[in-house]
Amino acid sequence: MPQKKSKKILIYLFLFLVIGTFNNKDLKKHNFSKVDMINVTGLNYEGNLKLMEKLEILKIENIFFLDEKQIKEILNSNSLIENYTVFKKYPSTLNIKVHKTKFLAQTNKNGENFFLGSNGKLIKMEDVKLEVPYLFGNFESSNFFELKKTIDETNFNYNEIKKLFFFKSGRWDIETNEGLIVKLPKDNLKISLNFLVNLLSQDYKKKIKNIDLRQYNQIIINEK
Repeated sequence: MPQKKSKKILIYLFLFLVIGTFNNKDLKKHNFSKVDMINVTGLNYEGNLKLMEKLEILKIENIFFLDEKQIKEILNSNSLIENYTVFKKYPSTLNIKVHKTKFLAQTNKNGENFFLGSNGKLIKMEDVKLEVPYLFGNFESSNFFELKKTIDETNFNYNEIKKLFFFKSGRWDIETNEGLIVKLPKDNLKISLNFLVNLLSQDYKKKIKNIDLRQYNQIIINEK
């Protein structure tokens, strides 16, 4: 808090000194400290352009006193953005670098296809094909991210997953790219996944049709 106050005091002092060297005619002529250029990078050309158009409203603002809340609302409304950095280049340029979210899965909601981003948002993308797992079931984003976090903490390769099925009980089934169905438990998920990795490292994994790990300390294997 003290740092913010001291920063504002310095800005006010700077403005006082600079304004003191101009008359009113000069200030109108130079349109002092107004944002006149906004640059956006990180998305594709069309995405950057659309974002710049939404940010045009900032050009009526003084670069020293931009409304941070307004900027956040505009940037956070874009579902493709994971995070961003805003740079003020004095006297009148705003440079915004955005980091695009990573598509982790895809699903269908109300008859429409969406990608689920690493930012937790559903993103409607037409005519885009990606090799990411397809999610089935009435799940919340938090359900998926809990599973993804646990998978990442094991040696199981998330990229080997073709489909994920969520059940009302709170547990998941996995279908791998090779067609193997794995029924996961609701609890002790990390232990089960580590056991699965060790099991699938054996030579006979191609003979397995499905694996049931729902019961603790019990495994049921059905062969092809």
